[in-house]
Amino acid sequence: MVKIRLKAPEIIQLRLKDRFNYFLICVKSLFYNHHLSQSYVADILLEPIFKIVDSRVFKRFLGPLFVLCCILLTSSVVIACYYVGLPYWWRKSQEMTIFLIVVGNWLFVNVTYHYFKAALINPGTIPLAESYNAVGICKKCLMPKPPRTHHCSICNKCILKFDHHCVFLNQCVGHYNHRHFFLYMAYTVIGVIFIITFGIGIGYDVLWLGDGGGWEEKEHEKLHGSLVRYNLTGHLIPITEVDYEALGISPASHDLPVSELSDPYVYRACCYVAVIIVAVLIALGSLTVWHYILISRGETSVESHINKSERKRYSAKGKTFVNPYDFGKSTNWKIFLGLTRGRTFWRHVLFPSGHKPDNDGITWATVSDNELFRVNDHQM
Repeated sequence: MVKIRLKAPEIIQLRLKDRFNYFLICVKSLFYNHHLSQSYVADILLEPIFKIVDSRVFKRFLGPLFVLCCILLTSSVVIACYYVGLPYWWRKSQEMTIFLIVVGNWLFVNVTYHYFKAALINPGTIPLAESYNAVGICKKCLMPKPPRTHHCSICNKCILKFDHHCVFLNQCVGHYNHRHFFLYMAYTVIGVIFIITFGIGIGYDVLWLGDGGGWEEKEHEKLHGSLVRYNLTGHLIPITEVDYEALGISPASHDLPVSELSDPYVYRACCYVAVIIVAVLIALGSLTVWHYILISRGETSVESHINKSERKRYSAKGKTFVNPYDFGKSTNWKIFLGLTRGRTFWRHVLFPSGHKPDNDGITWATVSDNELFRVNDHQM
């Protein structure tokens, strides 16, 4: 019997070759798959992130940490706005300052109220002691699922009208807190636009005209040389004594803009707020627009992917897919915001309101029902 002993470099070379071949197989599996799509590739690439999010460590530690960060960021931006904006606008106009305080606090109250309601309210789970019509069985928790109910792998339970699991709420967005979640995003985006609109003058004054906080001459850093100044062309020239009376001319005067806010802490606060609000406007603004489109179509985030696949399947058969929960844009929004039973936009949307959805999240009317859920003028 002959034993073949491989040297260490050869073993390393073979292992690297095996790893490379395995990598090629994984890459080819993406491109030689009948079900290949953008969503499929995205799911494969994001699989490590999903495993982290699905872990108990995320639910127990990282989730509360995200909530804490969200609260601290919001609070710090509000404090910075008061620290910088209140003295600035009070010097300009006291009436305008009072108006900004009223509007700003109205936005802040709505943002705070809807955030904590969305984070603390139970999004809706399957009742155990009630009988209902199920449309399927959950493969993970083995519970009969009502319509529009899906399983959350992070919370490990089925959620009524499941939209997604929000890490900044540390819980799911479902039937009972979906309205609060959307209004939180909407009021936050409006608040950011409010800060930009009435803070752009402060930003120009501090970030553009200011120097980042006053300059002080230190004793060991004495300046040497002759005094200089800028001429009209922007060049530095030595300052010489000029007898303007003998020449019959008057010295040139310049009305250059000078920053009124030279405090270094004000400069840092403006930089901090500018970074935060731009990031929030881009990220949360995009998410708000996306959810506005979904709500207008009577869909959740999960249902949008399901309906997209159904449209393709129906189109291949020469048919047209109809979303059973799409009653039209106007009615969809009235149902979503709960503007029924005498509720109004002015009282129950512009101001905090804790009213619940009209249905229980288990039984849903569809456009094909004999008795449709109609929002008529008497109910409005």
